[in-house]
This record gives sequence, structure tokens and C-alpha cells, in this order.
Amino acid sequence: MQNQLVTVFGGGGFLGRYVCEELLKAGWRIRIAERDPSNAVGIKPMGGLGQTQFVSCDITKKDGPLRAARGSDAIVNLCGAFADRGEDVNRDGADHIANAAAQIGVKAFVHVSAIGADPESNSVYGETKGEGEQRVRKAFANATIMRPSVIFGPDDDFLNRFANIIRMSPVVPVIAAGTKFQPVFAADVAAAIARAVAEPFTFGGQTFELGGPERMTMMELNRWIAHEIRAERLFIEVPFTAAFGLALFTRWLPKPPITDDQLIMLKKDNVVAEDAKTLQDLGIEPKPLASIAPDYLIKYRRHGRFSSKARTA
Repeated sequence: MQNQLVTVFGGGGFLGRYVCEELLKAGWRIRIAERDPSNAVGIKPMGGLGQTQFVSCDITKKDGPLRAARGSDAIVNLCGAFADRGEDVNRDGADHIANAAAQIGVKAFVHVSAIGADPESNSVYGETKGEGEQRVRKAFANATIMRPSVIFGPDDDFLNRFANIIRMSPVVPVIAAGTKFQPVFAADVAAAIARAVAEPFTFGGQTFELGGPERMTMMELNRWIAHEIRAERLFIEVPFTAAFGLALFTRWLPKPPITDDQLIMLKKDNVVAEDAKTLQDLGIEPKPLASIAPDYLIKYRRHGRFSSKARTA
């Protein structure tokens, strides 16, 4: 891996920072391909002098990934988008990157999809992610596909979002209260990706579903967060019909609280399939939520580290 180059599409995002750090530690040179490379400049100090480079790339343009990845030994695709850009990014973008990997002749190609990816899905996200997987397999048969459940880590937009809501409101509405998740730590996902990049002859052509050791319903997750931030709250289950009404009346906002497509996704559990290959098959033992998240949820407590007992609003 010393002096070999891996191009990481979407390397400046939440997961990308963990992936790049893992690859840099393993000795890879990395090239981060982003529409706006300035999003990834914080990664440069993680590696040695000259170990990290940046390139501007729009993966929705057919020749963009080919130009960005010239000279690469491996490629990682971390790009994803929700309904409004799903076809452009999840399907066509994945197709463009996979074809670039085939034309360049890279040794390894890792494509990050999602649990629930299915061309027959009722959600645009699930459908386009599934179509993206199909196109990846068609263009680069030896690609390794990773399907994580919801990913958590200090900078996530998952636990942090719920913790902020719980901190501010004495009554917390919970949508999809019975839907199950299997939260997985970002560093574990990054380690899985780095392992697949380094060993394409072992893991190429396979699909892995990545989840943590716990399965929790949305209600259980909210209650767990409330306990960790020392907040006693009243949780109210919101029926899907009411949630769809909320999505309808807030869709005009620049950043609506929830969308129709996200609600469709929430109707199905987001957990690893019983017959799927998992983190353990990659030699990685997933870390439990309780071993990581409490350290960064402390900031949502009323008195931070000095809080001890649960409090009421």
C-alpha cells in the first residue's frame, strides 16, 4: 500500500473523514474528489507531507470521475443523496465512477450503498441506491459493496439531531417509534472499507451489511439518548398519517424536518439481514453505542459533565 493511490469520491463528508484517516494510517496516498474540495482541507494534517491531494469533480458528469481518478490504484465511492438528487448521485454518479474504475483498471473498487437498497423499493432513495448497485456490478464485477445501517460518530447528523430535540422540548414526538435500527460506529465502517480496499482478492465481488451489536427501535433510541443527557421527557408516538401531513406542510422549507421519501424508508427496519455478510466477516468487531456516544452527547446535558441526575423540563 505504500505510495499507492486511492481516490475517495465524497471524502470530505462525515464518513469520508474517517475513511481517509484509516487509509492514511495504512500508508495509502489519497486523492479526495469533491465538488468543492475546500470541504476536505481538514483531512490534510492527518497524513504526511504530500500524502493527500484534492481534485474538483462532479460525479453526475459522465467524464468527471474518469478525469479525477486517473493514475489511481483503487477507488472508493462514498457519495449519496436523498430523493431530490437520488437519480443523479446514487444511480448515475455510481455508474460513472464504476465505469471510470473499469477503464482505469484499478485493483480495488469499494462502493458504499445502504441497507434497504433495492431497485423495487417504494422510496426514491432505496430505489436509486439499488439501481446504483446494479450498475456498479455491471461495470466492475469485482467491486465490494458496503451497506451500512445508520452511522453514528461525534459529528453525526443522527444522534446529535435527536439529542438536540430532546434537550429543547419537554414533550418529544417520535415518528416510526417501532422501526428498528442497528447503529454502527463510523470508525468501524471506515475500517471495513480500508480492509476491502487492501484485499480485493479476498473481499472483491461481495456485498456486506454493516451494523452495530445492538438493534433498537426508534423509541428505544430516543429514550436511551434522553437517559444519557440526563433529561426526563414525555415521548409521544406519532402515527404515520400525521407524519405525512407534517411532511406535506413543511416541504417548502429549505431544510424540512422530514420528507415523504424519508417517511417511506422509515416504514421498514434498517437492520442487517440474517444471511448477510457482516463486519465480523471482515475481521472487525463492531463497537456498541454505549462505548462511544456518551462521550459526545455530554454537551447536551444541562450542566455538561457536571450533570448527574436526570432532570425534568
